Amino acid sequence: MSDNKKQNQKQINIELDEKTAEGTYSNLAIINHSVSEFVVDFISMMPGAPKAKVKSRIVLTPQHAKKFLKALNDNVQRFEKAHGPIKDYEQPSIPLNFGPTGEA
Repeated sequence: MSDNKKQNQKQINIELDEKTAEGTYSNLAIINHSVSEFVVDFISMMPGAPKAKVKSRIVLTPQHAKKFLKALNDNVQRFEKAHGPIKDYEQPSIPLNFGPTGEA
């Protein structure tokens, strides 16, 4: 098989509709995990507001979570190399409540 054919077989066409391309703002992420998955909730919190809403939930296998961690780390390093260190401001801890707890 030629190198050109191999390269074409590895390409994936990714579609991005207008609404998804706009993105969703998040300033808080909550991560939970089980043996089989990682769940990342992206939340938008407004200062002083007593309530925040989960804007998006992403569920990953442990293997994909690790690949995502590596990719994010690589991108942060490249960003800092180009633009300087990202300042990490200390935030006060926020008590989180995900609504009523279930009962059996």
